[in-house]
Amino acid sequence: MPHCLVTGGAGFIGSHLCEILLEDGHEVTALDNLSTGVRENLRNIESHDRFRFLAGSITDPVMLNEAVRGVDQIYHLAAAVGVRLVAEDPVRTIETNIYPTEVLLRLAVQGGQKFFLASTSEVYGKNEKDCWTEEDDLQFGATTRPRWAYGCSKAIDEFLALAYAKKYGLDIVIGRFFNVVGPRQVGNYGMVIPRFVDQALRGGPVEVYDDGGQERCFAHVREVATIVKDLMREPAASGEVYNIGSDQPISIRALAEAVVARVDADVPIDYIPYSKAYGDDFEDIRRRVPDIGKLESTLGRKPQMPLDQILDEIITSRRLMSGDQQP
Repeated sequence: MPHCLVTGGAGFIGSHLCEILLEDGHEVTALDNLSTGVRENLRNIESHDRFRFLAGSITDPVMLNEAVRGVDQIYHLAAAVGVRLVAEDPVRTIETNIYPTEVLLRLAVQGGQKFFLASTSEVYGKNEKDCWTEEDDLQFGATTRPRWAYGCSKAIDEFLALAYAKKYGLDIVIGRFFNVVGPRQVGNYGMVIPRFVDQALRGGPVEVYDDGGQERCFAHVREVATIVKDLMREPAASGEVYNIGSDQPISIRALAEAVVARVDADVPIDYIPYSKAYGDDFEDIRRRVPDIGKLESTLGRKPQMPLDQILDEIITSRRLMSGDQQP
């Protein structure tokens, strides 16, 4: 079985991917500087005889050289992520997301490793289509709006990866994640479901930004991580870009109501203007729904865990973490 490097391996998606790769018989090295990831996420696997953890940053080229040594596959998940982090520190977002990706791609060419690049639905920007396909135009806002720095930086990553594939024959797969959720995700950086759940468990209010009419789709992290693993072993996926996520939309208002109904029906829901949450120069996308047809045609399946089941699992997990044993 291949030896896999997972950058951002102590993060939310990365830690689940490490577990799934180990379950599949792979040897796994996780690289993380623990700026947003935590060692606790690796608790279940840190003593595994096929697992190694490297504490270091993807912005350190010496560390990257060490990390890729002896590796067969690279899963590049490390990035500056989260709406709040992007809004508060666009410089960190841009620097973290572009240069280290270029270094890793160059190392992969030299070492002959297969490469998975984790991208994001944010690359579609303000495209107003009801459902986005991988060939749709990318439509970003003005450069004076830092909201678009993340999507733009990940689009550059995609251009780089595809250019390396074309020029050097690098075997790459690109996955655009759409609202991946599940246990271990935190709400510190703007992730909506853990933020809603934590607010509800504290007695509220649950804070919905704007009018709550925004529509999103939510996929379970283990389904997403398994799809990533399977795309990397599928020859037809080489050189391709895939939307990865659920295609079942729900409004943020309905999502808040679903969380409250499960935790405590008396918890209030407040509506907060974007300007208060992220500043006056923030812009958002009303509807973010992927077309998953390409993924289905390649693997024969798509993420399909019902949102009700996902919410129940997350609420149970958060209650256990807080010591609240309510059913």
